[in-house]
Amino acid sequence: MAQMQQMLTNPTGYLFFTGKGGVGKTSLSCASAIALCDRGKRVLLVSTDPASNLDEMLATALGDIPTPVPSVPGLYAMNINPEVAAEDYRQRVLAQMAANASEGERNTVREQLSGACTTEIASFDAFVGLLADEMSTFDHIIFDTAPTGHTLRLLSLPKAWTGFLEGNDRGASCLGPHSGLKMQEARFQKALACLGDEKRTRIVLVARADASALREASRTSGELAALGLENQLLAINGRFRATKRDDPIAIGIERSQEAAISAMPVGLSRLPNYEFPMLPFDMVGLDALRALFAPQSQVSTIQEPAAVALATLPSLANLIDEIASGRKGLVMVMGKGGVGKTTVAAAVAIGLVERGHAVHLTTTDPAAHLSFVVEGSMKGLTVDRIDPAAETKRYIEKIMSSRGRDLDEEGKALLREDLESPCTEEVAVFHAFSRIVAEARDAFVVIDTAPTGHTLLLLDATGAYHRQMTRQMEPVAPGRIVTPLMRLQDPEYTRVILVALPETTPVSEAAMLQDDLRRAKIEPYGWVVNRTMAASGTQDPLLQSRLAGERVQIDRIRLKLAKRAYILPFQAVPPVGIDALKRLSKRE
Repeated sequence: MAQMQQMLTNPTGYLFFTGKGGVGKTSLSCASAIALCDRGKRVLLVSTDPASNLDEMLATALGDIPTPVPSVPGLYAMNINPEVAAEDYRQRVLAQMAANASEGERNTVREQLSGACTTEIASFDAFVGLLADEMSTFDHIIFDTAPTGHTLRLLSLPKAWTGFLEGNDRGASCLGPHSGLKMQEARFQKALACLGDEKRTRIVLVARADASALREASRTSGELAALGLENQLLAINGRFRATKRDDPIAIGIERSQEAAISAMPVGLSRLPNYEFPMLPFDMVGLDALRALFAPQSQVSTIQEPAAVALATLPSLANLIDEIASGRKGLVMVMGKGGVGKTTVAAAVAIGLVERGHAVHLTTTDPAAHLSFVVEGSMKGLTVDRIDPAAETKRYIEKIMSSRGRDLDEEGKALLREDLESPCTEEVAVFHAFSRIVAEARDAFVVIDTAPTGHTLLLLDATGAYHRQMTRQMEPVAPGRIVTPLMRLQDPEYTRVILVALPETTPVSEAAMLQDDLRRAKIEPYGWVVNRTMAASGTQDPLLQSRLAGERVQIDRIRLKLAKRAYILPFQAVPPVGIDALKRLSKRE
């Protein structure tokens, strides 16, 4: 492994930090920006994540224009606001319409531009503008990207839309009139060329030293390379080395990390590798961020902790007992990427089966880690995932057989051409999600959701569908329509479980997600505080130094945020497989 300071040797003008949720992309992107500014560079730090926590990390209120960060001369930061970007994009598309277009035609376009896909393409459009417009002002632009599935979708858009636009001069896509897209073609091609130019751009794949994160980094690396983006390096964050050789928890963590790194996929191991240590405090604030590039701080800031008294919270088994008291229902497990949603969802599903119920366990996560966690079969448990490619194919075939049945060959060709829009995938995934939500009328369904930003896009599509169906059906069948959103809003039908680690950033992001859900009139049932170190019994100084911070965050959840809170202790060995998950869900 190379020394971490070398990662910023001869940095390119553009730096992208991407990876599985919760691996520390924001921490490393912020620390890199600060390190470059400390060298006298002028840097713009940009978040493209719909669930960005850049404001909290830098202790600076940010908007959609570059804002100076106090105490770091030369550093500016901003969030790409999806809603603002979407509205700007709508106005530009509408402006492309002919001057004699009727108000009805304009309203139709506004409706076409109201969905989640428009928000995504608009955010990307704002991002593309930064590639060209800001480079004359800054020495470096650093992008703190969204969780991997969303980022891959974002980065694939230039190639996807270029292919869709090529030779297509007819019809309309789900983003409105084709003329509204055609005006973007040159920008998309320019963006793709910039992203693939190793002299201008470097992509930093961020991972933790665990099998799941490294597997995800490898998948990301391959998919980026397929897009022509091979200018990559690997940053392994949170590397831990035990200081007490007789502490089983500390030794277990160290050996688990070493095994994961030794077994990392060959393609990933060939990339330039950099390690960053686990630190004894949360990565919030400028001092903490600077410590990532000053490893001596790891030792100097460890202090002998005072006795930490944590409030007693019920276990995950208690939560499962409460859910199991019903005969059916939907359980949605949500939260920031990397907090253990998949493990909690799988443990809840297996616990319900152990209590006598049949359960369908599925995931909306494009990265689909569920099968790696469950790793086995169990009578009464059905495990699958919403496969975007399969659902898109199914959706296209359904539309072609229904709407295309009475069309001539030219009409069928036009319809299929329209369905080749990249946005068709979003619609197809939404229909699959709606179908699974409806299954909970008769049995238990547990959904492991995608990282937060992608989930919010899905919920946005659910809300848009609800509004459309209400307008169309209410005059015909008043009071009889039941949409997926109405089912999510029904506390008798749906229990939403938020998962967070006992750290500042994951708790803050879960709190923001809770606010978004409440605005959609979806009330979370409870929170699971995952991987708490307090109950582990560790005596390792670095691990113990984190306990005071845990106490603050657990009290914050228990007293201020959650209606109900449950605790899941840290596991030295990641709980993989049916038997390990049974132990998590077992009553004491």
